[in-house]
Amino acid sequence: MHMEASEVQVDFVRKDRIGIAEAVFCLQKNVKQIEEILEESKKNGGSILLTRLSEEKYLTLRPETRGEMDYDPLSETGFHCLDASQKNQEPAKCVIIAAGTSDARVAREAMRTLEFNGIQAHIIFDVGVAGIWRLMGRIEEIRNYPVVIAVAGMDGALPTVLGGLVPGVVIALPTSNGYGASRDGETALAACLSSCAPGIVVCNIDNGYGAACAALRILSATRTPLSSEPGKAVP
Repeated sequence: MHMEASEVQVDFVRKDRIGIAEAVFCLQKNVKQIEEILEESKKNGGSILLTRLSEEKYLTLRPETRGEMDYDPLSETGFHCLDASQKNQEPAKCVIIAAGTSDARVAREAMRTLEFNGIQAHIIFDVGVAGIWRLMGRIEEIRNYPVVIAVAGMDGALPTVLGGLVPGVVIALPTSNGYGASRDGETALAACLSSCAPGIVVCNIDNGYGAACAALRILSATRTPLSSEPGKAVP
């Protein structure tokens, strides 16, 4: 199926407008559509983030396209035409806490989204509340970060525990890990939304990209002084 030019509306100025680079959600797109989007992006001289790009679909892209891409099969993300100079060398300001190793795909989607947007992030795996001593052994380290993304499936308790222990912003990222009453992440989502820890931000199930974007907005707001005139930032 040929895709008409009007179907491709790449937002080349999103980064300038809101501080978050354009991304392509590949799950429902076919290979031809992805190729055409990447070609348009390349003609514009930009780089672009691809999310939910399965390894099977990645391997069907043209060899030259794959050669221009930094692809991570675990997170199913790709950086197309990203210059190494665009990567931030500053110390990490965000930490991603994964309750279990089964949450790695979603956690890495968040990490890769931050990395593409020039923000380093540190990941700590397998510190869920079922083994609370593992979390407590790292809690002083975690408290040093201004933004914490808490990734958890099953009972989704980790964000609430962190919300009561760390001063930074806690972004709850429920995952679909679990079985039976976990209901593909609905139980974890409900637990996060019902949290008694004040001020937790909650993202949709398995939405590592969305959690990273929330972190990007928070970090951007803390380093961009606001003008007394609404809607206008200080240069």
